[in-house]
Amino acid sequence: MAFFDLADFDNHEQVVFCSDEKSGFKAIIAVHSTALGPAVGGCRMWDYASDEDALVDALRLSKGMTYKNAMAGLKMGGGKSVIIGDAKAIKSEALFKAFGEALNGLNGRYLSAEDVNITTADIAITNTVTPFVTGTEGKSGDPGPFTALGTFLGVKACVKHKFNRDDLSGLKVAVQGLGSVGYGLCEYLHNAGVELFVTDINRVALDKAATELGATIVGLDDIYDQDVDVYAPCALGASINDDTIKRIKASIIAGCANNQLAEPRHDQALVDAEILYAPDYVINAGGIINISFEENYCAEKATKKVEEIYHTLLDVFTKADQQNKPTGIIADEMAREIINQGGK
Repeated sequence: MAFFDLADFDNHEQVVFCSDEKSGFKAIIAVHSTALGPAVGGCRMWDYASDEDALVDALRLSKGMTYKNAMAGLKMGGGKSVIIGDAKAIKSEALFKAFGEALNGLNGRYLSAEDVNITTADIAITNTVTPFVTGTEGKSGDPGPFTALGTFLGVKACVKHKFNRDDLSGLKVAVQGLGSVGYGLCEYLHNAGVELFVTDINRVALDKAATELGATIVGLDDIYDQDVDVYAPCALGASINDDTIKRIKASIIAGCANNQLAEPRHDQALVDAEILYAPDYVINAGGIINISFEENYCAEKATKKVEEIYHTLLDVFTKADQQNKPTGIIADEMAREIINQGGK
């Protein structure tokens, strides 16, 4: 494998491969950019099919964090870490302490936090051996609720731009993934009068959504075929691809998953299909925005900052219309301009 020739290698500043034989810890830490400040981005634990899959995920996610933090107006660079393995089988105190020692090796160039299969309790263990974590208990805490809020506001921005509506009542939304953020988004949508169609591998979460939110449960592969107004991908990435774009009936794609597009070219494919796409790293920035208030934490200030996602997305959509370009391309251009100007 020619590492520097990988399509997802984007002049990353640093990529570190870490291991600890005693605890079974194996991880990849990718620092994409520290141009605006220390690289900040969560850690996810996943049972990847191959080490190369883990590397590609780390590269894509870390680049996304650079752009996400820039578009959110944060003085942070972009980085991400992935721990390789089944979270149900390998989690241990020793493993997360080994992760902490790996973070110490970067000496503050990268700060980690929660992501898929990582909890605030896991980060608390890591914090016992390193200061280079954020989103900790007693400070900014779990970023999930703020990611859900930002995604909900992003859906509202999409509806405003596409349908010129301020309210969501009566709309239909298909949500793929009922993790903590996906379920939080469903709660916001339900309270706004939305009819929900949901899918997940977790039957308990599905039954809860049906009982508490009146959601209609559909099959994992059937979620793309629903006759809805909005498709909200809230699981893992690449759910928008050659196959699914042909099947999606929604006029809007707006969800909290990272790396929603399987390939960059699908950005234009959505334009051709007359589907409005909310760039994932813009709409799902609520969690990292909350984390940015870690020191002297104030939930009110964090919430007010998250609310800016609504206006940022409207700006992206307006520019995309004016320049006749896909929304993802516009967001990338805006992010790079912010980075080149040093965050101004």
